Amino acid sequence: MGFDRGLSMRRAAATVWAQNRESKMADWAETSAADLGRGIASGAIDPVALTEFFLTRMGEHSLTGRIYARTTADRALAEAEAARGRAQLGQLRGPLDGVPVSWKDLFDTAGVATEAGSALLKDRVPVADAQVLSRATALGTVCLGKTHMSELAFSGLGLNPVTATPPCVNDMDAVAGGSSSGAAASVAFGLAPVAVGSDTGGSVRIPAAWNDLVGLKTTAGRVSLTGVIDLAARFDTVGPLTRSVEDAALMLAALEGGRAADLRGAQGLRGRRFAILQTVAQEDLRDAPRAGFERAVDAMRQAGATFETIELPEVAQAMTLTAVLYTAEAWGRWGREIQANPDLMYPQIRERFEAGQAFSGAEFVEAWRTLEALRAGYDRAVAGFDAVVLPSSPILPPNEARLLEDAEYYVTENLLALRNTRIGNLMGGCALTLPTGVPSCGISLMAPPMAEERLLRLGAAVEAALA
Repeated sequence: MGFDRGLSMRRAAATVWAQNRESKMADWAETSAADLGRGIASGAIDPVALTEFFLTRMGEHSLTGRIYARTTADRALAEAEAARGRAQLGQLRGPLDGVPVSWKDLFDTAGVATEAGSALLKDRVPVADAQVLSRATALGTVCLGKTHMSELAFSGLGLNPVTATPPCVNDMDAVAGGSSSGAAASVAFGLAPVAVGSDTGGSVRIPAAWNDLVGLKTTAGRVSLTGVIDLAARFDTVGPLTRSVEDAALMLAALEGGRAADLRGAQGLRGRRFAILQTVAQEDLRDAPRAGFERAVDAMRQAGATFETIELPEVAQAMTLTAVLYTAEAWGRWGREIQANPDLMYPQIRERFEAGQAFSGAEFVEAWRTLEALRAGYDRAVAGFDAVVLPSSPILPPNEARLLEDAEYYVTENLLALRNTRIGNLMGGCALTLPTGVPSCGISLMAPPMAEERLLRLGAAVEAALA
């Protein structure tokens, strides 16, 4: 074989290898965090190359500025280098060691601005990481950066004219859902394998549902809120937005510094009993969310699940307490800062906070006493079911331009967006939203407090049925 022919063959082989490598790396944007972790553990994926892939993709993607408030490239590369060393020594700290993660911009990051989507907190730079970030970092996850969000987390839409508004993956003219809008968009657009957000009234589940992701609302009090900018501390929770139930289980474990639920023990749906919540949750459903919910229920029924439609007056009564429970606490937390600089806020968000001034301390305390009694009644009513199911949202993602132009439309859509998810927060349990196969339409499963592991195993079975 002549020199020229041999050289051309080597060049051709190198080109094919490079193309295959590039093709394989391109798949990383749509690969689950669990599979990326398995690739690192097997030696097939280099954590540094994986992090560089996402940083490069972020640098080239036209939407990065609308999704990420700021990136942490130096930190990410240093953490990836450390993960590479552990992988080479066979000393990985967990299944997500070396896997990049995006963080909502209300989780403190040492030396990096954390502003919660608000001009009121501009240039706020914490000196230490939030405890959940510290725990996840200790288990090897790689911090890619901080994602945009609704101002101070007080909107289910994700519209933020003050900083940026991430788009919905299914409709570029629509909002992504809030308040963890950038978190959802970072995963949906392939700019992070997994994201961490917060959920006070639906802020993980709404953007997850509207972007065809899995979203887990944890039980209030389960996951640390130390170093997390608060909105309404008795409702605030931390949770992941992911491509799969397995990813959600792994990320929850990383947030807690513990071990993930064993989904291998997940059974099928035969013999499982679900309650379809009729009260409030089925009202004013638009066509697509209804179709998605019915499709999911049919698939679950075909897999052996049984359903019973239930009416729960406790839910209807709890919903009447929403204004005092949420706005009074939110105003109590942020009223002083807002009054000092009201013009720094988008008026629609500011007015939601200001509504809290209408309630007295006595009304707030009595509302919580009432809610606790309603929660006890709800728990008794649903105790015989594996989970309560309902549409994650009664509406599709609203149009961004119309939200900006039509104040009434903003109010009605925001209240509708959060209505079904808020039920889970009010009733005090954990909840999981899964894609139904109808774009931007999710089905939610609600379980008792601190039952996340059982819920995740059940969610894995539902996920398989829906697939």
